[in-house]
Amino acid sequence: MTIKFGCHSSTWVLDYDKEMDYVHHIVDVVRDSGFQGIDVQVALLGKYKHHPERLKEMLKSKGVELAALTVPFTWANRTESAEEIKRADYYIDFLKHFPGAVMNVPSRVGPNRDNLLQRQKDIVNCANALGKRAYENGVVASFHPASPATSYFRTEDDYKVLFSQLDTRFIGYTPDAGHITAGGMNALDVVRQNLPIIKHVHFKDCSSDYVWRKMGTGAVDFPGIVQLLTDNGYDGWIMVEEETPETAQDPDRVIHAVHDYVETNLYPIVKMGRQP
Repeated sequence: MTIKFGCHSSTWVLDYDKEMDYVHHIVDVVRDSGFQGIDVQVALLGKYKHHPERLKEMLKSKGVELAALTVPFTWANRTESAEEIKRADYYIDFLKHFPGAVMNVPSRVGPNRDNLLQRQKDIVNCANALGKRAYENGVVASFHPASPATSYFRTEDDYKVLFSQLDTRFIGYTPDAGHITAGGMNALDVVRQNLPIIKHVHFKDCSSDYVWRKMGTGAVDFPGIVQLLTDNGYDGWIMVEEETPETAQDPDRVIHAVHDYVETNLYPIVKMGRQP
């Protein structure tokens, strides 16, 4: 495997808690637009939530791969709650049906950033525990920071805490180029500094004044990131997504347009990297 491009289902449903039986439609659009895989937040699994084998059959029939499941957690205490352990272990077992698929784990945004350092340490401690269990079961887990105003990991200082605490023996890092930019950092630099621990990648565009943009029209250097990943032998998925106002109106059309950008500007970099 080399770099592959797919779509994150948040383009269609941004709310991690909105339960919908929507995977069939997303998979059809992903396939028809030319992408190869999907990263699905678990609330959208619908009728497949308790039937991974059926999801596997459906995806195979469509010619689309499961690149990842996105499984969010609150992690409000120093250690995981019994319910959080049960939820995590369920999706670890689910992913055993999909060798190579990643368990992408964002921490939920809190009401504020009070007691920030302690909250950060508690969250990473829980993520490390999940990652160790995933690792012991042959599943790759990867931590995904975000950038809303009350997120616990959004600024450069926050990232310093994250990377000092993350137990990268067992859990990797999912850079999200848009969220990194919205947090006031340079996405290319952050990716370069953390290449050894990157297990999954998310792409969306953001302007220098922190407004979501159509891919290729914001401040993110996507070709530079893809070139860097290619040059350094990254062997995994890049999942594209978009959060512009246009996306809320017509996500299917937006994904086709994003594929046009990827095909023109990013696929050629990966293809050249395959040459002997």
